[in-house]
Amino acid sequence: MSTLHPKLVLAGLALFLLGTAAGLLAQSPNDSPQRIEQKRADLSGASNIEVIVSTSEYNPGDGIDLHFHHGLEAAYVIQGAEIQSPGKAPTQMTTGTSALNLRDVKHGGFKVVGQTSLKLFTVHVVDKGAPLYDYSK
Repeated sequence: MSTLHPKLVLAGLALFLLGTAAGLLAQSPNDSPQRIEQKRADLSGASNIEVIVSTSEYNPGDGIDLHFHHGLEAAYVIQGAEIQSPGKAPTQMTTGTSALNLRDVKHGGFKVVGQTSLKLFTVHVVDKGAPLYDYSK
């Protein structure tokens, strides 16, 4: 039987912890826990603007709180679902639809109420260093 060298074990553990820490730091407390970031890059020619590509899945019972972004959000519905805003009748967010949410314009504020999860693909073109989701105002 062979045994692992203690330095190799420590190096592997250190890499694992660094990877975990990087993943935790990538999302801020103002982020959506359902969002999985795919890519992030500075916008060419505008070092104070970044482009963030993500996917999100909201299961029945999950909500998207009312929020806005410090820039533009483009969204595409990968899988539609029934949603409901407070005080309103349920409505269908249809697969294949898209939306553009402009800078500082509040949107969201609904809960997935049907049997199907809502899956979104989003691209944010936002101010670098600002919170991606801003729930204030």
